[in-house]
Amino acid sequence: MTSVDDNKRALVLFSGGLDSTTTLAYALSEHFKIIALTINYKQRHCYEIEASKKIINNYPNAKQIIFDIDLTKIGGSALTDNTIDVPKTSTNGIPITYVPARNTIFLSIASSYAEKYKIRDIFIGVNAIDYSGYPDCRPEFIKSYEQMINLGTKAGLEGHPFKIHTPLINMSKSEIIKMGSNLNVNYKDTVSCYSLNEKGEACGVCDSCIFRRQGFLDAGIKDPTVYKK
Repeated sequence: MTSVDDNKRALVLFSGGLDSTTTLAYALSEHFKIIALTINYKQRHCYEIEASKKIINNYPNAKQIIFDIDLTKIGGSALTDNTIDVPKTSTNGIPITYVPARNTIFLSIASSYAEKYKIRDIFIGVNAIDYSGYPDCRPEFIKSYEQMINLGTKAGLEGHPFKIHTPLINMSKSEIIKMGSNLNVNYKDTVSCYSLNEKGEACGVCDSCIFRRQGFLDAGIKDPTVYKK
């Protein structure tokens, strides 16, 4: 178990997916004591939430908070509107699995908790290499958001700025998997698929499954995911 510095605390946005679990393990390897913030936004792939509860048990230096918010009231995405199908093939442009302003919302909740607990370091597992083109995963967005919260919070105004860490942002999926494997991440428990079936099998054809499957292949590491036959 990695030792932590009780005076070095961070908040990690933690979904139970491959990227956020790797980010959690990375933050712990940097000796942070962690609050793992899991946001249940009533997404189609809600099995991520159950996965996060199982995964967090492997990390005694991380405390999980589950925050409920209903983004189905906004909709506009295949992940928050059951009348919109998850694409089975790659599409041009930003796909319909994009959730409007999701990371803006998530980082707002995260920064609110961070300010409450006097935490200055926030980690998020966004990636701008092997990704679906979501605009809120880009370095420009993260930089602008960090500036905004430091302008719009009491902590920032009083000289205690927040730092948003994005350790995966310039890594390929295979590089992320290699890093996580070196950090002893058990990827079998993580969930990426947008359309898991009742048996817990991944569809293998959504964008998220494609990136995950190719990442393990490129990393030369056995993919523990159970895919639908």
